[in-house]
Amino acid sequence: MAELLNRDDFRKALEEAIKGKSANKAPFSIAWASGKLSRGHLARWAENHYHYVGPFADYLAYLYARTPDHMTEAKDFLLANMYEEEIGGDRHTDLLIRFAEACGTTRERVINPDNMSPTTRGLQAWCYSVAMREDPVVAVAALVVGLESQVPSIYRKQTPTLREKYQFTDEEVEFFDLHIVSDEIHGERGYQIVLENATTVELQQRCLKICEIGAQMRLLYTTALYYDYVEKEIPLPELGLAA
Repeated sequence: MAELLNRDDFRKALEEAIKGKSANKAPFSIAWASGKLSRGHLARWAENHYHYVGPFADYLAYLYARTPDHMTEAKDFLLANMYEEEIGGDRHTDLLIRFAEACGTTRERVINPDNMSPTTRGLQAWCYSVAMREDPVVAVAALVVGLESQVPSIYRKQTPTLREKYQFTDEEVEFFDLHIVSDEIHGERGYQIVLENATTVELQQRCLKICEIGAQMRLLYTTALYYDYVEKEIPLPELGLAA
């Protein structure tokens, strides 16, 4: 039977729930980090990624509205996160579109939902569902710890390749540079909110499970990008993976 974990053990358990399910393990991520993707493949990524991260402030807004007033620090964090996404400087989606255009696609294609894969639709729907229906503490565990906290480790492997292999400019890859820094901060704040507010065995166990599911969802989404757009041109053995 599960027992209430202290903060240190709960933190380790949250990290373990994500470990081994990082999107870095997806074939698409491996191909990206090794410089095997074409700019066309990166354009397809951007067209999909827009529909996952584009509504992120919306997810947080639904969650903010449902977060009880006594969780003041959590509400402040959610509001600040929304501000950064939308109006705290360059809009994050505009930076993503700038990168997409540098890959050869257009703003019109990026914002058109017909250009995202079914798996991307699933991830987007899951994020909305979590934000609207889960206990606020559990939702923070899903969206911020399970998903957002992964971003710096993913982009640290991909961004050097964008500069060195593909010769993108600093301006064109600003989306990635920004999220390496901001999402490290956001991820840690998410951890602290969950550690402080998951004060029952049930809440802790729900947070652990949804962190695992969130990591699985991002891994599934990234893996689907390979099979939808890359597999015919770059077979798994060329990535050092078993077919």
